[in-house]
Amino acid sequence: MYTYLWIFFCVLIIILLTLDLFIIHRKDKVITLKHSLIETGVWILISLAFNVVVYYTLGSKSAGEFLTAYLIEKSLSVDNLFVFQIIFAYYLIPSKLQHRVLFWGIIGSVIMRAIFIYFGVKLIENFDFLLYIMGLFLVFAGIKLLLGKESKVDPKNNLIGKLIRRIIPVFKNYHGNKFFVTRNWKLYATPLFIVLIVVETTDIIFALDSVPAILGITVDPFIVYTSNIFAILGLRALYFSLAGIMTLFHMLKYGLGLILAFIGVKIFFEDIYTINTLHSLGVVLLVLFGSILLSLIMKPRLANNTDMQKL
Repeated sequence: MYTYLWIFFCVLIIILLTLDLFIIHRKDKVITLKHSLIETGVWILISLAFNVVVYYTLGSKSAGEFLTAYLIEKSLSVDNLFVFQIIFAYYLIPSKLQHRVLFWGIIGSVIMRAIFIYFGVKLIENFDFLLYIMGLFLVFAGIKLLLGKESKVDPKNNLIGKLIRRIIPVFKNYHGNKFFVTRNWKLYATPLFIVLIVVETTDIIFALDSVPAILGITVDPFIVYTSNIFAILGLRALYFSLAGIMTLFHMLKYGLGLILAFIGVKIFFEDIYTINTLHSLGVVLLVLFGSILLSLIMKPRLANNTDMQKL
């Protein structure tokens, strides 16, 4: 059964990505809010439809694990959206080129997540104690979010980006949607390629939190990988949908901190008390909706208050 599901999943993803790049977004253009909202809704519906397939082929337990993992990965991806804003603003990426960078960045993520998940599952299968270390890591990561001490991303000091500049010369200006250009038989990278590298390396950093969180829900490679990929595939559309209103969800990071800590504790007490998959899903949904509701009720502190005081 798993073999057929893997084939179905791979064919589906290839078709969706081909439609996305070569038909829907064949031309570089500014993504409107209306278009991004529609696309976000389509990706969510496709993900939920796939979850129905999981339900009828693997059963309710696997379907519950898929939905829980999908929601966690989707929620954790919101942090990526803030980082993308910082990266695009720093490198002055034209709005019409942002989708192309995110598309190829997510293609890289699909590959990197496969590597992370494969080795993560293998290590846990062979070394049980690593699961407890992972649980401790998740509790620590959750506490950091609750204390507002999440890691900051500085595009200027990205080590991989600096290394690329040492290996290949980089043009100062953008050349349309091209990542490379040739001049006098010499290959040059464009700033767009540097941005792509920064986005890729940033995603690897975020995977250090998200992949262990999903592995805390299930170690079934199919569920872990498919839920992860469906969550990040809709990330591009979600970025353009939330770009103007992300500050409204200022309490979400605290909710994510609680979820990470919950999963970490769940791992530690798995041998003593096993938390039902539906109960885990209920906790995730309750915390997510609760943090979103609090975000709408409680106004965020204005960041420019300090600036006004300085004036």
